[in-house]
Amino acid sequence: MDVTCLDYRLTEAERLQFEQEGYFIVENALPEEKITVLSAAVDRVDAEYRRERGLDAHARINHFDFAGSDEAFIELADWPRTFAKVWEILGWNIQIYHTHVTVTPPEPEDSPRDLQLGWHQDSGRLNFEMEYSPRPRISLKVAYFLTDCSEPGRGNFHIIPGSHIRDTMEFPGDKRSATHENGIPVLAPRGSAVFFDRRLWHSASANFWTEPRRVLFYGYSYRWLRPRDDISVDRFRDNFDAIQHQLFGASTTGGRGYTSPQPEDVPLKAWIEEHAGAEAVAP
Repeated sequence: MDVTCLDYRLTEAERLQFEQEGYFIVENALPEEKITVLSAAVDRVDAEYRRERGLDAHARINHFDFAGSDEAFIELADWPRTFAKVWEILGWNIQIYHTHVTVTPPEPEDSPRDLQLGWHQDSGRLNFEMEYSPRPRISLKVAYFLTDCSEPGRGNFHIIPGSHIRDTMEFPGDKRSATHENGIPVLAPRGSAVFFDRRLWHSASANFWTEPRRVLFYGYSYRWLRPRDDISVDRFRDNFDAIQHQLFGASTTGGRGYTSPQPEDVPLKAWIEEHAGAEAVAP
């Protein structure tokens, strides 16, 4: 793994914002040349997805398990400018349990100025079946913005800051499509990465700009959580390093390797200890 990731470790300001508000933004997470490559790959995936499902040019897509469709997507799994922040929040026993790419085309010119919100927390049944309150974090997402969403109305990611410690939320008229008095659009520049706690109440929104909004989401969780996707990356596994094998679900000791991992199951732990020091490795 690229040791330059240690140049981009979690700052104290980021840690505090994540704990208090449930998110933070890393600007310039992706260089322009990488954005160009990723955008071309997203456009190809988008065109195939629409063709296979007969979707028109204005339909939003939310394509799960996309990472294995292009090698450029694999590289973001342990991207140097973001990955250290992931393991400093969750620790070393982590995996990628979910990926999805969203493309939000511009609304038709005659479309009403309705944000089309859909407030939710991630992780489905986990939010109904965990007894503890507030429910545990368990996972986070890193969202890479390939389109400039630094102004409202561009299909922005909407959030309610601090709501990650709220198991329930009240919405006007009991409608999760309604705006919320504490909700805000995340103003994420092109090339930025937004980190957010899976418990944060959030929503996509309609795009009233001139360009499609393209965002890549990588969900990181503890390895004992069952993956949300099939993790269809087999055609690239021969080129993985040990840590990428861990991130994409490998276990040398079967099921037990996820709940009681041996050193060979979690090479990230040894890497952190060697390069960042023993104090950086949680028990």
